[in-house]
Amino acid sequence: MRALYDSKTKSMNDYGIRSFLNKEQKYQAWLEVEAALAKAQGELNIIPKEAAKNIQKAAKLGNIDLLEMENLQEKVGHGFVPFLKMLVKACDQESGKYVHYGVTTQNIQQTAQLLIVSKVHEKFKIVLADILGNLADLAEANKSTVMPGRTHGRHAIPITYGYKVSVWISDIIASIDRLNEVSKRTFQVMMGGAVGSFNSFGEIGREVQNKVAEYLCLGSMPVPSRNITSHKTEYIMALSLLSSAFHKIAEEVYSTSLEEIGEVMEGFTNGTVGSSTMPHKINPKLSKGIIANSQKLYSLPQLCLNSAARPYEGDSSQYMLFDAVLEEAIELTTEILLRAEELTRDLYVNTEKMLENAYLNKGLDNSEYVMMQLAKRLGKDKAHSIVYEKAIKVQREAKDFKHALLEDKEIKSSFTEGEVESMLNPKSYTGCGENIAMEQAERARKVEQMLRGGQVYV
Repeated sequence: MRALYDSKTKSMNDYGIRSFLNKEQKYQAWLEVEAALAKAQGELNIIPKEAAKNIQKAAKLGNIDLLEMENLQEKVGHGFVPFLKMLVKACDQESGKYVHYGVTTQNIQQTAQLLIVSKVHEKFKIVLADILGNLADLAEANKSTVMPGRTHGRHAIPITYGYKVSVWISDIIASIDRLNEVSKRTFQVMMGGAVGSFNSFGEIGREVQNKVAEYLCLGSMPVPSRNITSHKTEYIMALSLLSSAFHKIAEEVYSTSLEEIGEVMEGFTNGTVGSSTMPHKINPKLSKGIIANSQKLYSLPQLCLNSAARPYEGDSSQYMLFDAVLEEAIELTTEILLRAEELTRDLYVNTEKMLENAYLNKGLDNSEYVMMQLAKRLGKDKAHSIVYEKAIKVQREAKDFKHALLEDKEIKSSFTEGEVESMLNPKSYTGCGENIAMEQAERARKVEQMLRGGQVYV
């Protein structure tokens, strides 16, 4: 396990994902691929049908002596041959002759790894469905919750928290769409043999590969070259982009949960300890884990791109790296998604503090609104100049924005004091935020249901 863990890891529901991330599952996947290969070869009369049946029957993890296999690995100096010897040993003498017939190690190992990842991918979709449901709830509940919009780390113009959540929803759905598209190219069977050109079987080799793909519910690689790695790199990049969306949420929660801002807080369970020395500490544990694991995940596509350029028809240094990197990407993404689900489910939103912060600048955040209203009478450029002068003066001299505006003859002649007060109310200038929040909440629920039903969202 190469993800970054802490005490939160043990308390989270893992949706059954971690059960796929161990050695036993890797060996089981090898057996599933070998069994599918034997079945395909038997049906195509490449090996005796009886031998194919016996290999399928023997290809069970309980039939493999893992201890003997590991001891043999030390002597043989090969990571896969000892496994094959144990599978041959589990078969009867005649059937054992046809184990791993006409293929190479990488065919089985890569196909098996992608088989496991495809199963994890289906679990990821359920986690993502739950996250979208959580965010839909957040967007709906806070569609009208006024807060400061921020750009460049400072107040911009007012928004609603529901609108902010709608941005997250849209970004996540785009990432889900991307993952679905990428998965068509990623989860493929490779049975091309030593160099990928079906030398052992000729034309019937492609039929073998297609049948194996059918049995494993995977795609069939158009050119089963061991040197092609772009499909794995693309999937890891798609995971990185998905994680970036959750990284954004985590950074926002991390910073706006500061006491000085106080707009949100991670869910808290009584008894949780934040510090060994400071009893008052309630730390953003979910957010920090998303941030740290995301940052590590981003480094992996670069490793893939560097290794993808290795020459010739096969290179073990490339296999070593890609096997490890894909495994690591899955572990990191798992930690990110599980934390994101709990974070979005239990997030506490302090609506009163958000509104208080929106009033912090006493109407200054609505300067654009005043300018646009004044522009209807004076034109945009002149209106901008007038409001700009007043806004900067207020900030430099710590004056009241309303009174500064009413000191200007153009503004005073254009608006009553009541109209100016209304324009400076943050609630009066949130644009289409409420509607967008509701639109994206509805969209999130639609995609949530599609994910639960196994449908592909495009």
